[in-house]
Amino acid sequence: MCDLFPPAFGPRMGYLCKYLKLNGWHPVVVTEDVNENTYSFLCKDVDVTYIRYYSQSGLAGKITWGWSFLHDMLFGNKDNRMYREALHIMKKHQFDLILCSTYRTFPMKASWRLSRKSGLPLVIDLRDIIEQYTGTEFITHTIPKIFGMDKIIASRFKKQNLKIRNKILHEASCVTTVSPWHVSVLSTYNKNTILIYNGYDPELFYPVNKKNDKFIITYTGRLLSTAMRNPDLLLKAIDRLANDRIITPGLFRVRWLVDEQSKRTIEHETLKYPGIEIFMDYPGYKPASEIPNALHDSEILLLLTNKTGENGPKGVMTTKFFESLAVGKPILCVRGDEGCLEEVINRTKAGLSAHHADEAYDFIKTHYLRWQANQLYEDNSDKEEIKKFSRAAQAQQFIEIFSNYGLVTT
Repeated sequence: MCDLFPPAFGPRMGYLCKYLKLNGWHPVVVTEDVNENTYSFLCKDVDVTYIRYYSQSGLAGKITWGWSFLHDMLFGNKDNRMYREALHIMKKHQFDLILCSTYRTFPMKASWRLSRKSGLPLVIDLRDIIEQYTGTEFITHTIPKIFGMDKIIASRFKKQNLKIRNKILHEASCVTTVSPWHVSVLSTYNKNTILIYNGYDPELFYPVNKKNDKFIITYTGRLLSTAMRNPDLLLKAIDRLANDRIITPGLFRVRWLVDEQSKRTIEHETLKYPGIEIFMDYPGYKPASEIPNALHDSEILLLLTNKTGENGPKGVMTTKFFESLAVGKPILCVRGDEGCLEEVINRTKAGLSAHHADEAYDFIKTHYLRWQANQLYEDNSDKEEIKKFSRAAQAQQFIEIFSNYGLVTT
């Protein structure tokens, strides 16, 4: 049971099902129906039940989402409905265990109820948690700012979700999560908390060393806020490179494969450095199947984050990072988090986690001059270390957990 599953943005569980099937397992998925087609290629031959909770387009979509959000916060209708659907499905199959994957809380309560009803062990997989965010980014839609009600609603939502989550974590057989920081937080509620990083599919992401006609820096993903992901060091570096006449817009491009909201954020940030907007391209958000080629066509792969801490993001290590690792291109991370992400970048020798604009400037300049001299990038990253982050290896970790902790009953 999970909050998101392909074709929507749910690669962790989508890839897990792919490799569980290759290892002889038969996963059955119950999830929310979300109107996205980012990972449609991961839907093949998977037994999935999709539940539609509200309209997802136009003004009607915003209204019905708001109603669904409040109704769920007050009465738990999403979990209640998913529980009923899953209970009906359970009567048709013989299961060994229940796995719940979520980035927040839903559908943990439905999974917990189903575990108690069936007597099956429950594994909770937390991809993201509320504590990692700098503000209210954990709420997927914008709450209308009417008489301060947005802050009241967000506060209540956060408190309620943490209360439900922590209670269920205590009763779970095992908890898995995505970074050492997440383990440190969640092990407070369940000592049997195990690290399984996000990763990349080795069948899709692998090195391709070629000379491209333009020097392209590529970013894929979303910008929830500049507090979470701050591009300022990159923009400062580009501004200086342009003023020093090292780069020209005909040869040097920054390609943002982002949604419209993220694009507006980036455009707003570039206004701080007049003239650099001429280096920016916005092709739009791309399906995941097109991302490998986009990475291969790039000379530098960009990660955006911010310094970790009380007012910064914590433990955020996205799927996009591991996919960038796999293709063997130099990675530029700005602003370096000085935490889990930076540690892996340094350990794998995959690029630079920059703390200052001068570092980003030097990094880009070095690779740009190499490219201008028609020299192919020499990838000296630690391939054996990077292999540990493959989705195939990740599936084996889950299988080992299911077996070693006595969770498999057949």
